[in-house]
Parts: sequence; C-alpha cells; structure tokens
Amino acid sequence: MAPTDLRALAEEARSELIRFCQRLIQTPSPSGQEGAVAALVQEEMQRLGFDRVWTDAAGNVIGLVRGRGGPPGMFNAHMDHVDPGDPSRWPYPPFGGEIHDGKIWGRGTADVKGPLAAMIHALGTLLQAGLRPAGDVYLAAVVMEEVGGWGTQHLLREVHPAWAVVGEATGNQLARGQRGRIEVVVRFTGRSVHASTPERGANPHYALARFLSRLQNMEMARDPEFGSSTVAPTLIRSDVASDNIIPGELRLHLDWRNIPGESPEDVLARLRPLVEASLIPGCTGTVELHQREMCTYTGQEVRYPDVFPSFGLPADHPLVEEARRILARALDRPVDVMIWRFATDGGHLMQAGVPAIGFAPAEKHLVHTPQEHIDIDMLVEGLVGYMALALEISVIRQDIVPQVENETANRSFRTLTSESP
Repeated sequence: MAPTDLRALAEEARSELIRFCQRLIQTPSPSGQEGAVAALVQEEMQRLGFDRVWTDAAGNVIGLVRGRGGPPGMFNAHMDHVDPGDPSRWPYPPFGGEIHDGKIWGRGTADVKGPLAAMIHALGTLLQAGLRPAGDVYLAAVVMEEVGGWGTQHLLREVHPAWAVVGEATGNQLARGQRGRIEVVVRFTGRSVHASTPERGANPHYALARFLSRLQNMEMARDPEFGSSTVAPTLIRSDVASDNIIPGELRLHLDWRNIPGESPEDVLARLRPLVEASLIPGCTGTVELHQREMCTYTGQEVRYPDVFPSFGLPADHPLVEEARRILARALDRPVDVMIWRFATDGGHLMQAGVPAIGFAPAEKHLVHTPQEHIDIDMLVEGLVGYMALALEISVIRQDIVPQVENETANRSFRTLTSESP
C-alpha cells in the first residue's frame, strides 16, 4: 500500500485514536490492578473487528487479526504503569488525559498506553479498510511489565510468534536490543538494642555504609555497543519502624542494568566479596535475587525473580533490516536504529526464541517522570508505522536468532521462575 494511503487512513483515525488513548490514561492501572483497563482494551478490540479476542489466566488481553499466510507476529505493550507520585509535581493531573499544546498528558501516556492505543487502532484501521496483515498478528496487552514482566512470560506459554514489536519508547525510531535489569537484595543482619546502649548491639548501618562506599567504586562490565553495566542503590528497608532502636536487619535493593553476557549469577558473584569485606563484628550479610510475590487482577498468585534479560539483535538481522526499510518508506524519512538503556519485555521474548524489535511513538526521557506526555502528531505517525509493519513484515530467518545472555543464565532463570498452584 502506498505510504500516502496509509497516512490518509491514519488521519481519518486520528480522533478515535486520541479519544481511546485518553480513556486509557484516565483509567489507573498499577501493576496487579489492570482489570479496568483490560476491559477497555478488550471492548475496543472487539469493536474494531478483531477476529478473536480473549483474556488468559494472568489477565493478559490478546487480540488476533488473521493475515495472508506470512509468519505470525506480535505487537506487545503493557497495561500497567508506575506510581505517579505526588500529583502536585505534575503540570496537569496524572490521570486526567488532558490535551495541552498538541500533547496528551498523564501517567502512562509514553509508558506505554499511547503506543498500546496506536497498536490496537493500527490493526483496527486496517480491518476497517478491508486490509489484512502479511501474516497473523497477535496484539498482546500484557500485565505486570513494570514488576519484572510476568505477563509476557506467562503469555509465551500459549502464544509463540515468529517476530515481535515491543511498544516501548523509541521516538518512532527502531530499537534492536537493550540492557537487562537484575533486582538484587543485599541484607545486613546485626544485633538490635535500645539506641541508648549502642555498645551492646551490632549496628548493620555501619556495614551497609562500608558496602555502599565499595559499591560506588566498583568497576563495571563494558560493551562497545551497549555501553557499561550500571548499578544503583534504590530502597533501604529496616526491620524496625521506631527511631530509638538500632535495627537488627537492613535490606538494600540494587537496580543492576546488565549488558549481554553478564548473567544474574555473575552479578551475585561480584557482589558477595564486597559484602564480606564490609562486615563489622557481630554482623552477617547475604546477597540474593529479589523474588517478586504478586497477585494478578485475575487472582493468580505468582512468585518469580525480578529479572529482565538483556539482548541484542545484530544490525544486519533480517527483522531489523526489513523493519527499518518498511518504516523509512512508510514514514518518508530516515529511521535510526538504537539500543535501549532500559529493560523491556523484549528480553523475555528473546529468552523464548522470538526475535524482537522496538518501535513506539513516545520519547524515552519522559517515562517515569511527572512530565510524561505524548505528542499527538508523533502518536499518529506511530499509527502509520504500526500499520506498515503489520502489512509488510514477511521474511524472518529464525535460525540466526542470537542467544540471550548465555546458556547458564537461561537455565538459571528458568529454574528460578515458579508459579503458585
């Protein structure tokens, strides 16, 4: 289909797309509480004429549009969002979905309800125009991405496409890989006493302080394409709430962003000597992966490690080359190829052997901030891009899908992932 025809279809769909995006933003959906947004998504897919729409046990909403016989693909975007924080820090209400200066404002506009709306309306617009994608396309609106990506992990037990497009922010450019994310918990256990007699206790704060000093100077792994791994201390939790008690235990959360080839075991092995070297008399320390314990809005209780694998498709991978060609033609401009510094469900897709790329009409620097918004013209351009990708992606050679991390990391991740009965 000519690019001018796609752009004309997108302009006709502009108003409906904006309204649906606003409805998604106006419906809060923190991780594990996506039910109301899931109902909106399912209703919209059905209204737009998807061939099949269903919800799985985890609460993922899956829509299917039948294609013309090419390899099946997937558009993947999540329904949950991070906490908006203090509403007074926002220029406009975080769940207002208000339009100002050609932009829709609110929590989740960029990450990723705007891209999700564009994906849904891209397939719906094609159907209403009597057009079918190259192959079957699944639209996966997944749960709990912000807390380790459980929704996509569960989804891949049922659906296994030949390719996937992840709707995380790229500014309508193309992403071919990412650093991963490994959530680590470091525990320092001492001896709790009344704060008036500190000599009788063993204060874990001192061990923690020594550890943080060593961590700040730790040399990180580097890669010419992915840059450096990074580690950021985030949360500190105590086993006491009173300010006149020396705690018995402190738990420090570390957000480790890993490059390919650096497994969870590698990270734990590097941190253990730092913990040992930081101990004071009477204190012990441990390092472990953070285990998420969550309940989906459908009532499924799950426990899993908070890990996103890193991955990178080669720049000359057929999916990357074909997607870049398709987008450049449809958008009538050059399309840059990038690597995300943050983690997405693309890592879980690649872990399952599904080659994944990223494309989304949202800016990376706005996500998880009180300035989060999405430019409406960019949103409509994203609609064009998604329609073009659905219509034209047809050549995938799965025999050259690269390893994600390494086999040790893959085996460990599968072993650590469990689901409660």
